[in-house]
Amino acid sequence: MTVTATSVGQPDRLEPPTAPASRGARLLRRLLPPAAAALSGVLLYASFPPRTLWWLALPAFAVFGWVLRGRSWKAALGLGYLFGLGFLLPLLVWTGVEVGPGPWIALVVIEAVFVALVGAGVAAVSKLPAWPVWAAALWIAGEAARARVPFRGFPWGKIAFGQADGVFLPLAALGGTPVLGFAVVLSGFGLYEIVRLVLERRRTGEVRRSAAAVALLSVAVPFAAAAAARPLVSDKAEDGTATVAVIQGNVPRLGLEFNAQRRAVLDYHARETERLAADVKAGRTAKPDFVLWPENSSDIDPYVNADAAAVIDKAAKAIGAPISVGGVVERGGKLYNEQILWDPVKGPTQTYDKRQVQPFGEYLPLRSFIGAVNENWTSMVRQDFSRGSKPGVFDMDGAKVGLATCYEAAFDWAVRDTVTHGAQIISVPSNNATFDRSEMTYQQLAMSRIRAVEHSRTVTVPVTSGVSAIIMPDGKITQKTGMFVPDYLVQKVPLRSSETPATRLGILPEIALVLVAAGGLGWAIGTRVRARRGATL
Repeated sequence: MTVTATSVGQPDRLEPPTAPASRGARLLRRLLPPAAAALSGVLLYASFPPRTLWWLALPAFAVFGWVLRGRSWKAALGLGYLFGLGFLLPLLVWTGVEVGPGPWIALVVIEAVFVALVGAGVAAVSKLPAWPVWAAALWIAGEAARARVPFRGFPWGKIAFGQADGVFLPLAALGGTPVLGFAVVLSGFGLYEIVRLVLERRRTGEVRRSAAAVALLSVAVPFAAAAAARPLVSDKAEDGTATVAVIQGNVPRLGLEFNAQRRAVLDYHARETERLAADVKAGRTAKPDFVLWPENSSDIDPYVNADAAAVIDKAAKAIGAPISVGGVVERGGKLYNEQILWDPVKGPTQTYDKRQVQPFGEYLPLRSFIGAVNENWTSMVRQDFSRGSKPGVFDMDGAKVGLATCYEAAFDWAVRDTVTHGAQIISVPSNNATFDRSEMTYQQLAMSRIRAVEHSRTVTVPVTSGVSAIIMPDGKITQKTGMFVPDYLVQKVPLRSSETPATRLGILPEIALVLVAAGGLGWAIGTRVRARRGATL
């Protein structure tokens, strides 16, 4: 205690001059890491479409590395959760556009748990040699888990899906989304390590050469690998070309209510196809070899309703080319989200039933529990869709067209096996009308761009209400529509049959990175256990 003299006539008083500043500094030190964790998550979100700020992912992970390095696993768990909330809350806000904030918040709360666990793992390996490698592998292991559980997974928000405009994009052709994402995260953690070592050198005048080499290589190697992988990206035709037409018919009005107007949606797509046919006849555009309609373009079952079949058949005959129609059909009391190949002469021939159906959108897990919480949520999915079992590859006028319906584009396996089953071009028919003008459609479009490079295939994206697009095998969008307007796109595109390393390797790069993560985590835990045993001797 310090007693100081005061002016005459006033009593002495206690005055610890450093206490307020000390309390303020302690409070700042306590609040800074959680604030930085949440804000770096927001920074990562800002790197995703529709923005083209892919490079923001690097400083986001650099700050995340600073926040986690040297923390206890308990502290890192909380900081990782805040990072996950900062990233996923704005990224997935579209999930609550029509149904309110409840499902959106619930989804983010669950998905952020995976990020929290990764955060704890990163903190554990952060004192190991070459820690950015182990830490980046742990992030990919977390993504691998999110893509599989719960409810068959939710891979939305993979780091690779924010890199469609970035310099690392060619790595998708080398090892798919796991290798692309690993390169980005490794560069971010490596960037932090470089800054940390520079500051350490200024403070102490020395730094370990091995640590400096690892930090520099963590940034340099991903950039060099991306440059080396560029020859894998090509839009050269290998099996000739095909002229493809993508139809966007639009919907009667925004929101979920459009499902009550299923006939209008079908009529709109038929009308736009007939407009295309008129333009072909007038010589204003090239005649397509085949036509692609979006998911849910005929929610009226054409096998049961003769009027719906007549509308589709008339459109197919008008354009004189096969049409892939997105329908909702019922067989044996089960609903299927189905693509139907409709020939202008033979009518319906081949079909593809969507295999990765969307939880809470196309089927409702835990229906009784959810109904007890809010009965309005169960009305969103009155009857569950059943899953298909076979990959979809249509033979359309001699071209092999692989199908990955909407949500399936987020899953590595669902796109890859269309290519391994012979697809020369990929189509991602989608229906985003229920998500209004949110960022969802741009996020999904970026996924399709990644898939184009990953498998070196043209990717078409026919969407009911936009944005529909044609994407070259190098990931570039050559044509696209606006949102909530009727339109069509016609273009000659390359047909390709060669397989990229990513296509051939499949899941192996992801397995390798998960093993690296497990090895680093095991090393860190073993080191800590030995240190504790040594301390007790």
